[in-house]
Amino acid sequence: MSPSAAPDRTADLALAERAAHGDRTAQRELFLAHRRAVHHVLFRLLGSNHEIEDVVQDAFVQAYVKLDTFQQNSKFFTWIYRIAFNAALSRRRRRRVTVSVEQSREDTGNEPESDDDAPDDRMMREERVGEVQRALLELTEDHRAILILREMQEMAYEDIADVLNISIGTVRSRLSRARNALRDQLLKMQAEP
Repeated sequence: MSPSAAPDRTADLALAERAAHGDRTAQRELFLAHRRAVHHVLFRLLGSNHEIEDVVQDAFVQAYVKLDTFQQNSKFFTWIYRIAFNAALSRRRRRRVTVSVEQSREDTGNEPESDDDAPDDRMMREERVGEVQRALLELTEDHRAILILREMQEMAYEDIADVLNISIGTVRSRLSRARNALRDQLLKMQAEP
């Protein structure tokens, strides 16, 4: 989620307060405001679309049950990301998921940037996206998660620290190691026949 696409913090806090008091409309609005971004992160983390909706639903149900524990001084989206992230890791540990690169291309909506793109440009871009997706899946969960949150979701270091429950210094060092690991994995894949 890019910073400009982040839901309004004040509106989130007001909705969270109403939802904590049983307001179904507020619960639905929170779900609609954050569902897509949570879904996107989970897709990148789990690499498979068939169980993501279940994990998204589980995360929001857990969030509604725990709304009374939500700290009003934090951002709602980092709180819900943390819940969704934990739900995804639990699911992933229970079941090792394999990914079809073709399926991931369909699900991520990697459409050409314009209709004017040459077919060769589109094909090369799709190949690069596929290579990066395969390389990401070869990384450790820690490296994959931090790259997804920073590079794909464009989260601030502070928000990543909140989601992953680590310090900002750890975010920086882990991100550096993750970028190096991704680079090494891509180089290794290019060297393969």
